[in-house]
Amino acid sequence: MSVRLLGWLACLPFILAQSPLNASSTLSSSDPLSSAFSASSASVAPLSAPSLSSLASSALPSSVNGSSSAVGTTLASSPDASPSTTTRTTVPIMSYAFTPYPSPTATGGAPSDPQSPPEAGSNQVPDFSGAWATAYEKAKAMVANFTLEEKVNVTTGVGWEIGRCVGNIPAIEGKGFPGLCLQDSPLGIRLTDFVTAFPTGINAAATYLQPTPDSASWTVHGSRTRRKRRQCRFGPMMNMGRVAQGGRNWEGFGADPFLTGEAAYETILGMQEAGVQACAKHLVGNEQEHRRTQESSEIDDRTQHEIYSHPFLRSIMAGVTSMMCSYNLLNGTYACETDKVMNDIIKREYGFQGYIMSDWQATESTISAITGLDMTMPGDVTVTSGDSYFGGNLTAYVQNGTIPEARVDDMATRIIAGWFFVHQDSPSYPVTNFDSSHPDNEDTNEHIDVQEDHYKLVREIGAASTVLLKNTNNALPLNKPRTLVLLGSDAGPSRFGPNPFGSDQGGNDGILAMGWGSGTATFPYLISPLEAIQQRARKDHTTLSWMLDDFNLTRAASAALKQSAALVFINSDSGEGYLTFDGNEGDRNNLTAWHGGDDLVQATAASNNNTIVIVHSVGPLILEPWIEHPNVTAVLWAGAPGQEAGNSIADVLYGDWNPSGRLPYTIAKKPEDYSAQLVTGGSGDDILVVSYTEGLNIDYRHFDAKNITPRYEFGFGLSYTTFEYDSLSIERTGNASDPKAAAWEAGEPTEISVGSGTAAWLHEDAFKVTFNVLNTGSVYGGEIPQLYLNMPVSAEEPPSILEGFANVELAPGESKEVTIYLSRYAVSIWDTVAQGWRRPEGTIGVTVGASSRDGRLFGSLP
Repeated sequence: MSVRLLGWLACLPFILAQSPLNASSTLSSSDPLSSAFSASSASVAPLSAPSLSSLASSALPSSVNGSSSAVGTTLASSPDASPSTTTRTTVPIMSYAFTPYPSPTATGGAPSDPQSPPEAGSNQVPDFSGAWATAYEKAKAMVANFTLEEKVNVTTGVGWEIGRCVGNIPAIEGKGFPGLCLQDSPLGIRLTDFVTAFPTGINAAATYLQPTPDSASWTVHGSRTRRKRRQCRFGPMMNMGRVAQGGRNWEGFGADPFLTGEAAYETILGMQEAGVQACAKHLVGNEQEHRRTQESSEIDDRTQHEIYSHPFLRSIMAGVTSMMCSYNLLNGTYACETDKVMNDIIKREYGFQGYIMSDWQATESTISAITGLDMTMPGDVTVTSGDSYFGGNLTAYVQNGTIPEARVDDMATRIIAGWFFVHQDSPSYPVTNFDSSHPDNEDTNEHIDVQEDHYKLVREIGAASTVLLKNTNNALPLNKPRTLVLLGSDAGPSRFGPNPFGSDQGGNDGILAMGWGSGTATFPYLISPLEAIQQRARKDHTTLSWMLDDFNLTRAASAALKQSAALVFINSDSGEGYLTFDGNEGDRNNLTAWHGGDDLVQATAASNNNTIVIVHSVGPLILEPWIEHPNVTAVLWAGAPGQEAGNSIADVLYGDWNPSGRLPYTIAKKPEDYSAQLVTGGSGDDILVVSYTEGLNIDYRHFDAKNITPRYEFGFGLSYTTFEYDSLSIERTGNASDPKAAAWEAGEPTEISVGSGTAAWLHEDAFKVTFNVLNTGSVYGGEIPQLYLNMPVSAEEPPSILEGFANVELAPGESKEVTIYLSRYAVSIWDTVAQGWRRPEGTIGVTVGASSRDGRLFGSLP
């Protein structure tokens, strides 16, 4: 299921600059663009190096609480505001030296292989170093036989719509490397047929990794991806949902770094166990779609480490093979050129041994190979431009002494090592059998059916991810109602079939089951609530009627009269910025329900005293127009649950599944209550400044810090039963005699070394928290207890920080002991001066409860 990172490159004035905003424009002879993707190139005059000894790199200065002093800007919250702008910092073109990072050593943990990872939910720290060492040994031996041009070809995509996949690395003929097929998306295989359209990432997050959905689904994803012969799958997607209106929030795992990191970790283990390379994205700070290629996310060092980089750290601990850098700029430098992030944090601090690819056409220069970019995708500078920043230009940069060949060796080795790492060199690995660029070409599309019985898992995840927000007088579950009416277009199918807006789902008509953009898949079918509830109505002898017109309020109110219950279905959609629907350029223009949904709810509630609202939405909505209406008796939040959407919601409505989903973000009472707003405006070559002035206080952390009451807090969710907590116990565990652990206990920061951030001693269990959960209700149900840390004042952290959760299923009257472990990393803060993790001074509190604001048990770490 599946963001992170940011850094700063304090680059000096650019010399022989490459075009900052129009990469297809003519560059100086110092940075020639070849006319083809071939690595061969005519000779190029050597570049004259400026009087600079090295590429400077430094962290932004910041105080311990994460407030940045880099740029003083005002966050624009509306199209009428005048946004702040900045200029791009470019990377100097000069002669560089290169020494590859050594592989992390003595990291500890349990020896692991991608095909035999720790079990789902295990607190074991895996050690993939042996598997990586074997892969590197094989990759180096292979690359040693490549020419320079062949090595460059391994790093360069062949171009948009050239090849069967959205991204293609060519084969090195006669030398054992078959090339790579790289393909979207996190929820399904994009641009092909006979695949399953799974629930979105935000739905996966709402399950809080309930064992069956999470561990099983991603192994399933991997196995069907393998059968379609796609070596690298783009996901998990780990944008943090910083902006509630953010267009791609539904692809990710919500607005908390710990939840996102754990979801990414399990996703990667499952996908790569099936032999498919996972690709963690987007690195980093791509939190809005508006002008995503011309906005600079200004993030301080501490916020980078504790919020946005954390999911990437967890991805590396899961053995992720690849990462994708993002479109936006980071503190003035394009993300795919940012040395601080790609080299210093990802490859040095976290010890990443895989490769970093660009997002599509996000490569901004040939020199980005020096700052950490290993692969350019899809290869061309702009769509079908026929030229590349890598390819012949990278060859030329090596030949004229700008980029050492050792760096190209490192790039090719990382890419091919990833192929060996997940055992794709096996003779049994299938060949590509689809053609996403030419889906109607029968010669290149074999139409392999990989759906099997995955619909069962889709249905289960959809139900498990549904959040019960309100349930007055036990309005739910339904119990053989005499009459029902379904209201709203979201209750029914699209008027034009399950895929009315093309392969990337760029629109909204009927039931909402995924957003739009590259993170989508083609629905093989789509079950609407109308279809599913009709099946139940037949069984229960319920008289069922419906009215799917969102705007005929008079008729809706009339249809709701005298019904046992009126079910109103509303939705809200968003997606990637290259598609616009109803004026929404990816990001949502507002946080209100689409198609006049709020008016439909109010009109219905005025006529029926048992109005039940079902929300399918990509993210938060403002519910204030009707949430306290006395006739609105229940609200179900169903997200975007995939092809079995109707069956999933019917299972919850009728009590076949006791709702156990929890909100992965906060639902506010008004938009301005959120800590960050969408920055709009800008024109032409403007680079918008998006200042992350909230620092560590995103989502619920902001609401807590500012004492703002939300409508529904992060982690909230009701059940058809009730639970009680007791018997909290907190004790030390693990090996405290390790010298590094002892130094940490004394308040010393972690060392600055390769792999220091992912070392096992830092992430192994240090504290054991146990407590009991009792089902005090009358039906079987699942509870998701959550553990929040309350840091001392000296730490200057938010009031509460999620650092653990569990899933417990209980029969009526049954009690179980729950155990949650905490690592040293979990109870540390990032020291921006020492550039390491340290334990803060003072007492660290522990709160265990049912949500971020529903604490049940309280204690402190010993």
